[in-house]
Amino acid sequence: MQTDKQRPSKRYKNKIYYCPISLAMDLIGGRWKGVILYYLLLSEKRFCELKTVIPEITDMILSIQLKKLEDDGLITRTVFGDKPPLKVIYKLTPLGERLGPALEQLSVWGLTI
Repeated sequence: MQTDKQRPSKRYKNKIYYCPISLAMDLIGGRWKGVILYYLLLSEKRFCELKTVIPEITDMILSIQLKKLEDDGLITRTVFGDKPPLKVIYKLTPLGERLGPALEQLSVWGLTI
């Protein structure tokens, strides 16, 4: 761990963070973002597939969280077709994939509680 004098600030999306945990929690904090990212680690998924593996989440909250994760550059949303029903696939970006080891460790830790 760094001392206070060694901690440089970090700018991400026009916001300055003085602690790396603050940045991380801004991106993945909350009840559902980590869960969504965890399931996308396994494979890309459609909205209905995410809803199936996370049955407690409402459609509206899932939609909002997916949009936030996309805005933060952690996932991509790819739309196939131009007429309904559209096929929409969500998958991790390289930045999102770098969260893999941390999410897996959180999962292991969660199993030990």
